[in-house]
Amino acid sequence: MSRHIPLALLAVPLVALAAPLAAQEQVVPNAEDTIDELRACRAIDDADARLACYDREVGKVITATEEGTLQVVDKADVEETKRGLFGFTLPKIKLFGGDDGDELTELETTITSVRRDGREAWVFTTKEGSVWRIAETKLGWRPPQEGQTVVLKKAAMGSFFIRVNGQIGVKGRRIE
Repeated sequence: MSRHIPLALLAVPLVALAAPLAAQEQVVPNAEDTIDELRACRAIDDADARLACYDREVGKVITATEEGTLQVVDKADVEETKRGLFGFTLPKIKLFGGDDGDELTELETTITSVRRDGREAWVFTTKEGSVWRIAETKLGWRPPQEGQTVVLKKAAMGSFFIRVNGQIGVKGRRIE
């Protein structure tokens, strides 16, 4: 005697297996899409439909920020990050100023610590936590001291002109 299993009973386990797969395929929102979806809500004429759209889209934003898939940062945070990363080659993404006109090419900051590194070399740390090395100095150049102002300016081939306390610039590079 053959036994037939009704199709309805097979569908239940398949649906149970498919639910976790559907959850894994959920699209993670990106900032541009999120803003575009909110803009689309603004264009809806009917007030109830517009409010429903805003509720839905803002809910997605809140969920994404809680899950860590979308991060909201302000301009001050971006500038602080750019200052801390100054001297490193950064990827060309919008967060770090993907447009050439937005790139940080000079940084004025304060020296927080100094040590000698060899006979003529100096290593100093800035308030942002970056560590710089000056390997060659010029005659009459005075060594850096804690609390002095330093101006770091991009030069050729990954080097930088470093001007300590208003003195003439010397070449150096970021080491940490």
